Amino acid sequence: MSAVLGVRPVGHAAALVEVADAAAALALSLWLRERLQAVDIVPAAATVLVDGCAVADLHAVVGHWTGESAAASGPLVEVPVVYDGPDLPALAGQLGLSPAEVVAQHAAVEHVVAFCGFAPGFGYLQGSVWDVPRLASPRPRVEPGSVALAGGWTGIYPSASPGGWQLVGRTDAVLWDPSRESPALLAPGTRVRFRPVASLEEGR
Repeated sequence: MSAVLGVRPVGHAAALVEVADAAAALALSLWLRERLQAVDIVPAAATVLVDGCAVADLHAVVGHWTGESAAASGPLVEVPVVYDGPDLPALAGQLGLSPAEVVAQHAAVEHVVAFCGFAPGFGYLQGSVWDVPRLASPRPRVEPGSVALAGGWTGIYPSASPGGWQLVGRTDAVLWDPSRESPALLAPGTRVRFRPVASLEEGR
């Protein structure tokens, strides 16, 4: 029995596949890439956009997906982080942990990029065991490289923007570079390790 909830055509040669959640969307996107010829296959929070294939061909394939997901096998990216975000002390208190414990637990997890959105290069990383509330009032400006938590996600702001996620650290990793073959450093399926450093110079 397929774990797909629905398939909706989008334009002339694309379709949106509906699934239960972000983990399912990532799993399905990786599964489809091994079985379907398409221009692009893009996971989101609970959908997968399949662009550049006949909808009939897509229906014939997704009907066989039972929801299985292989262990993440994407490239591993290590991100050096200075954990000095302004929200870290208060967040640690909310979680009943010390700031050092938050840092240790966050860095101990291998995160996986589920999907990208919000801004070019902004990946939604799953792996956190916490459910972190967003700020009551978003900041009008969050600096690029800010490492932040919200819900069960970790994200890194690739450029300056408003934002309501809780800031726990910063990095100088370049999240988005149009001159690279793959502009997004953290594309869906990428595995990510956060490495605590005392300074960004130390992380280079």
